Amino acid sequence: MAEKFVHVANTSDLKPGENKVVNVSGRDVALFNADGKFYAIDNACKHRGGPLGEGILDGTTVTCPWHGWQYDVTTGKSTSNPPEHVAKYHVKVEGEKILISLA
Repeated sequence: MAEKFVHVANTSDLKPGENKVVNVSGRDVALFNADGKFYAIDNACKHRGGPLGEGILDGTTVTCPWHGWQYDVTTGKSTSNPPEHVAKYHVKVEGEKILISLA
């Protein structure tokens, strides 16, 4: 079965180093532009559910704005607490469109 990609933003919506929360099929997803490449992970931090899409992005590491847990946006793995991770989603860019698949 083919992955279903959903258009969530345009490349011009996020400059390098910026991030935002987007909704994909009813789920909040954190979308990041790390040096011109786009990544998407679950928006809820494993610590207390903080909004990762509102965190500070430094390179490919996002810091949760609530309690400082950090995640690698390329993998979803926590750099603060290595056993923890959030879901990472497939992203593709078609022209100006950023598309995400939850599959």
